Amino acid sequence: MLTLLNPKEWNAETCAEVNARLEHASAGHIADWAVATFGQDLVVAGSMQDTILPHLFGTRLEGVDVLFLETGYHFAETLATRDAAAAAFPITIVNAEPELSVAEQDAQYGKDLFARDPNLCCQMRKVEPLKRALGNYRAWVTGARRVDAITRSEMPVVSWDAKHGLVKINPLALWDDQSVEDYQATHDLPRNPLTSQGYPSIGCAPCTQKVAPGADPRSGRWAGQGKTECGIHV
Repeated sequence: MLTLLNPKEWNAETCAEVNARLEHASAGHIADWAVATFGQDLVVAGSMQDTILPHLFGTRLEGVDVLFLETGYHFAETLATRDAAAAAFPITIVNAEPELSVAEQDAQYGKDLFARDPNLCCQMRKVEPLKRALGNYRAWVTGARRVDAITRSEMPVVSWDAKHGLVKINPLALWDDQSVEDYQATHDLPRNPLTSQGYPSIGCAPCTQKVAPGADPRSGRWAGQGKTECGIHV
């Protein structure tokens, strides 16, 4: 078993050293380290495209906080998957909400801001609520993978998130699509039905389209907008 640092003060240098040791570790080993190191001071970000992270961490840390960005624009299937995860695993769902409701945003910025300025919409409904929520923790876990997009191709397993001032952990960074499928099948996890209906990458309903077989899985996100990230992982 790896002997890993657990410094009192985290920064880019200490995170890089831990990342070098965990770079090729299994997701389970990374989760064990994260729980042992941060305990209840970590939060797991759950987009509810799948329920892998709620299971991976809920089975290791009872009551672990699972952060869900409640944008007000989610598919009903995504909300149902969130609720199924809450019922299936010993986790605590933390819904991070924007300061403005959809109706209030429409009144202030005009209807369907997501179609006219998707960057601003994502900023207000995802980026800012995430920043407020992460202020309560020392580390956060995401399900981002290197295969998701070119912008994530060199993403580390453990890094210092200077924007939010805490440690960022990506235990699934090296996983491919087959690894995702194998884990879900092995543990019989609740699934978001949209993933089998032509939506390999799921975001807000107005900005997510079906993807043709063989096409880039993220091509259905903000299609025609020249946008590939909401701002959370960049």
